Amino acid sequence: MQVLLTGGTGLIGRHLIPPLIETGHSITVVTRSPERARQLLDPRVTLWQSLDEHPTLDGFDAVINLAGEPIADKRWSATQKQRLCQSRWRITQRLVEMIHTSNQPPAIFLSGSAVGFYGDTGDEVVTEEDTPHNAFTHELCAKWEAIALQAQSPHTRVCLLRTGVVLAPDGGMMSKLLPLFRLGLGGPLGDGHQYLSWIHIDDMVNAIIWLLDNPLQGPFNMVAPYPVRNARFTQLLGEAVNRPAILRVPARVISLMMGESATLVLGGQNALPRRLEQSGFGFRWFQLEDALQNVT
Repeated sequence: MQVLLTGGTGLIGRHLIPPLIETGHSITVVTRSPERARQLLDPRVTLWQSLDEHPTLDGFDAVINLAGEPIADKRWSATQKQRLCQSRWRITQRLVEMIHTSNQPPAIFLSGSAVGFYGDTGDEVVTEEDTPHNAFTHELCAKWEAIALQAQSPHTRVCLLRTGVVLAPDGGMMSKLLPLFRLGLGGPLGDGHQYLSWIHIDDMVNAIIWLLDNPLQGPFNMVAPYPVRNARFTQLLGEAVNRPAILRVPARVISLMMGESATLVLGGQNALPRRLEQSGFGFRWFQLEDALQNVT
């Protein structure tokens, strides 16, 4: 297939491109920094600096939209909230417009989202059919998904990737946690009871390829089948690096440091990948301890 990819230099994109190329697909990456992309990506990848120079997506079989400002890197000021939203909504809207103006639109549009769609659900188990709790992350993801669904037609199927915390050895949350845990400075956040819905990068990539290859559509929770509480996660991460993980960070300290964005670590989702499993997708990494041993 001819595949257009946004967010290709991000954590998921960098891991997704090699297996796509190895299986014969041709990849075009949209990036604001072609020089950086050339250093990071396979030289066989075609680079576009902007979508504005291309009025349609004729010639592409699939579009994978992973672009967006990192959500946990900065406090959620009003300006940062707007940046988080617009970095997702604008490019998704542009892709939808290009799909609509194509004489032969892509058959597949896979568009990013997050389990933050559900808000902070506490202990409640959530699948793709459950009602979300209102929160900023829900508002961000709900509009993001609604824009993407505008591309749905008899010619184009749309899949929404409600992604959890991606575990990988070379980026994402692990790149921030591992230095602390290797120094013995890790521990539970707040009371440690909040759920963490996680997925190993291998399963994330394989699930995206599964959605490309099978006639599926709608929302999919891109998470492993067994979410864990934060206290269990930190315990297992400490064991993976052979260090104690007992330095609990009080919730009030996290709230002072992060402001409203503290909900990302003090709240959580007990999300299950029901629709992926029902479709026949098989996870490689079920148990968190095995996944953490692999990425550390």
